[in-house]
Amino acid sequence: MIENAVTGFIILIAIMVSSLPIGIIALLSSITGTLIGKLGGADRKTVNQGIYGYNSVLTGMALSLFLRGDNRWIIALAGAAIAAIFTAAMIHIMRQPGLPVLTFPFIILTWFLLLTAYRLVSFKIDPKLAPQSLANWILDIKGETNWLDGAVNGMGQIFFLDNNWSGILLYIAIFWAGWRFGLYAILGNGAALLTAYALGGEHSLIFMGLYGYNAILTIIAVAVVYKEAHRYALLYGVLAACLTVPITASVVTWLLPYGLPALTLPFVFCTWLLLGAMKSLRSI
Repeated sequence: MIENAVTGFIILIAIMVSSLPIGIIALLSSITGTLIGKLGGADRKTVNQGIYGYNSVLTGMALSLFLRGDNRWIIALAGAAIAAIFTAAMIHIMRQPGLPVLTFPFIILTWFLLLTAYRLVSFKIDPKLAPQSLANWILDIKGETNWLDGAVNGMGQIFFLDNNWSGILLYIAIFWAGWRFGLYAILGNGAALLTAYALGGEHSLIFMGLYGYNAILTIIAVAVVYKEAHRYALLYGVLAACLTVPITASVVTWLLPYGLPALTLPFVFCTWLLLGAMKSLRSI
């Protein structure tokens, strides 16, 4: 969503600070997605904006982290290539409703490839993603409250990074692109932290940033990138950021029996919901 080469470079550094191999996969995935866009004859402006690269980056990183085995790097890069093709298809499909593709290709493709592990021996899923029964689920909200960690981790989790320095670098990258991006990222993350805490969320998940990253993406999309000069864009953005909290809780619960991560589905759902409402309710 942010078109700034320096910001992209700082993000890459942030990923490499957390994990050099994952950083390399992110770089190769970006190159793969961009090349497919160029060689496939996609609109040059769209390619240069990185539209074909970011879904590939997220897909490559996710598959590298959530799969096991020596061949997961090959699967990750293949997934990055498929993500670019999926993105092209979604751009065509979403042209009619006039909504952005966002990270939808990354979400669906990652889920599909992770689920193949239950039928194809070449795919080995991380044991941490084992399916869990809701019948025996016990909600435990106890735990330490570290608001600073929550503020930093919310940003880091956008790229699966659990490293404070990486989170700080990502904030620097966002502010480099524009003060509104940075300020709204802090506002969205703060709104999500407070909402999750007030609603009685698990402290471990709140302060690991697992409620914050979708809120950050959502407020930037709704209030800055796709606001369409709506006079209440910021209000809609904050509302959307808060809305990601119950939706994240719902999506995480829905996916527990399948052992799948929520990824950025709450961000996509809330952004589509609010942008659609802003198109129809222009006087509110």
